[in-house]
Amino acid sequence: MTRQTATPSFVLVHPQLGENIGAAARVMANFGLSDLVLVAPRDEWPNPKAVSMAVGSPVLDSARLADDLTAGIGGFTRLYATTARPRGMEKPVMTAREGMADARAAIAAGEKVGILFGGEKGGLLNDAVAMADVIITLPVDRSFSSLNLGQAVGILAYEWMAEEGAPAVFDPVSDVASRFDLEGMFDHFESELERAGFFYPPDKTPLMVQNLRAAFVRGRWTTQEVRTFRGCVKALAHGRGKARTIRDS
Repeated sequence: MTRQTATPSFVLVHPQLGENIGAAARVMANFGLSDLVLVAPRDEWPNPKAVSMAVGSPVLDSARLADDLTAGIGGFTRLYATTARPRGMEKPVMTAREGMADARAAIAAGEKVGILFGGEKGGLLNDAVAMADVIITLPVDRSFSSLNLGQAVGILAYEWMAEEGAPAVFDPVSDVASRFDLEGMFDHFESELERAGFFYPPDKTPLMVQNLRAAFVRGRWTTQEVRTFRGCVKALAHGRGKARTIRDS
């Protein structure tokens, strides 16, 4: 079987221990994965414990560092969030095998794919899960569902390399918008909603924003649709009263 040269990027969001970062880099190299993104690691970087645990893995040497989630995921067009809990969001939920088969199909269609892993203490935060297209969860024992970060990376890396995959449900979209495009649209729309007093009561704002973003991500917007929507928001925000003035003149 001929393997694809393009592979998904593995994105560790707020990882804590250097040892786990090193273990992730090591197992990624074992299974032919090369692109590791670290979003705001807790401890110093470069980290000597990560270097020791990676045992010379080239993945660690080329790991990319991002200051925040937006910088870490902005260039991707399809994201998979690994989490033990669906979080009540309306997203496809796949096993690791199904998710990696879907990722292979997405990459074959020209998408830039990222697999998100949360930090050791609490996993992925809801704002990261909201930005994902798919949730990947493992059939772990629910009485003890916490999985070591390096182990979780290893399972997904193995499934990527596995010869046989589940049928992909991925539906290609032409000119799909990147997360940078979507973030710009979200910020624009949410700032106008804030100005209009939509977010009330204030303590519900984070949940409302999360739900809005999850709904937009589910729509698989193209870059042209993003531009059109932002034009609509601008017209509504700055064109108040103008149409009436023109009609009355």
